Amino acid sequence: MNKQTGQLVESAQANSAEAKIAPSLERRRLRAYAMLLLVDAIALHLAFALAGLLYEGLWWYPRNMLAVQTMLPVFFTIALYNSTYGARALGDWVFAVRQALIALLISAALLNFVAFYTKSNAQFSRVSVTLGLILSATAIVAVRRLMPIAIKKFWGGRTKNSIIINDGGPEFKLENSRSVAADEYDIDPTSHDPYMFDRLGQLLQNQDKVVISTPKERREAWAFLLKSAGVYGEIVSEPAHTLGTVGVHRYDEQDRTTLVVSTGPLGLRARISKRLFDIVVAGGALVALSPVFAYAALRIKLEDGGPILFVQQRMGRGNKLFNMLKFRSMKVDKNDANGDRSTGREDDRVTKVGGMIRRTSIDELPQLINVLRGDMSVVGPRPHALGSRANNKYFWEVDAQYWQRHCLKPGLTGLAQVRGHRGATAEEKDLTDRLQSDLEYISGWSLRRDLEIVFKTVLVLKHDNAF
Repeated sequence: MNKQTGQLVESAQANSAEAKIAPSLERRRLRAYAMLLLVDAIALHLAFALAGLLYEGLWWYPRNMLAVQTMLPVFFTIALYNSTYGARALGDWVFAVRQALIALLISAALLNFVAFYTKSNAQFSRVSVTLGLILSATAIVAVRRLMPIAIKKFWGGRTKNSIIINDGGPEFKLENSRSVAADEYDIDPTSHDPYMFDRLGQLLQNQDKVVISTPKERREAWAFLLKSAGVYGEIVSEPAHTLGTVGVHRYDEQDRTTLVVSTGPLGLRARISKRLFDIVVAGGALVALSPVFAYAALRIKLEDGGPILFVQQRMGRGNKLFNMLKFRSMKVDKNDANGDRSTGREDDRVTKVGGMIRRTSIDELPQLINVLRGDMSVVGPRPHALGSRANNKYFWEVDAQYWQRHCLKPGLTGLAQVRGHRGATAEEKDLTDRLQSDLEYISGWSLRRDLEIVFKTVLVLKHDNAF
């Protein structure tokens, strides 16, 4: 495996260097949403202030400003849930206006409802508040109408990244999309080479839509790849039941139909909340555990003078490779870069301090840096070394669903770990137990479950199978 792995690594690095990674429009969209939230807040305040001036003769009339400040949190809550600040709203101003006006109408109705039951209606001027709502609606329409102009000027009219991968299927075109050939990046959907998965992951990075045009006999394999990559994916025309189709999209201008076979496990709000959770927990843990970091680093350095950290390639979200950090627990000349050999009890490769930090899971703490970098999450499927095996089979040979566990970022801890599925994988069941827990976690993700797993992890930091 070592020679083969070395050749694969060289091939992967060459192909990854050639891959053109799409710019992250999601970050641009998040900035646009934040700016739009701010503009809306200012516009509504100015609208109610102007209404007070026109009707009451007072700029920033206190009763009007109390009304808008009471209504604004409700408006933003509804707007965030009805996609007023979503990707479609950036590209379709009519949709954006409709959703924003719905949020404004509902929030105004709720304000009136609360004011009625708290008998505070008399505090507000009906005419002045109504005028403020009309001016607010006018401002909302104006801002949304100007959005396409700003997007065209600063983003070239693009609000989404989309790519078409041609693997020998019928011709397919999509406006503002990049088109590539599968063989250009040596991508074979029937292969289980981890470096092929990495090349595909690099190609699909930051893509909002992926369309595959391929012969009938390869469509099922592509559907599996797209589900494993955790992206929104479509395949040009195929019977739905064999691909696990979740929707149909028709492109009338080309008389083509595509079937939606993957949508990714988490929506935008879920990704944002999970990322914020990661930053808060990982950042806090780095500060709180800094004495432990210093102690472990000093002990490792004093024992043999070798490097403190061990860096190993692992498979991350979208099946892309990343460099995972650990405190070095093995002798310098016996580090297992590929993970070809599972660590066992009384392992001759493990140093004295290495045994201690492995038993207490201290060796995993540098992965908090991976979390802050965005390579990993606090909770998720644990990343495995490429050489890991169960019953002398690579993990993906035991169960092909193994690739689908990578549609989420890997985690410091996970559902499998708190259930006791950790340590060496001598038998195939050791792998399948973890895999089923990982897939269960992905299908039922919630922030509450992440919190539960973090708390349960504290109870299993020291474990019989940790060596």
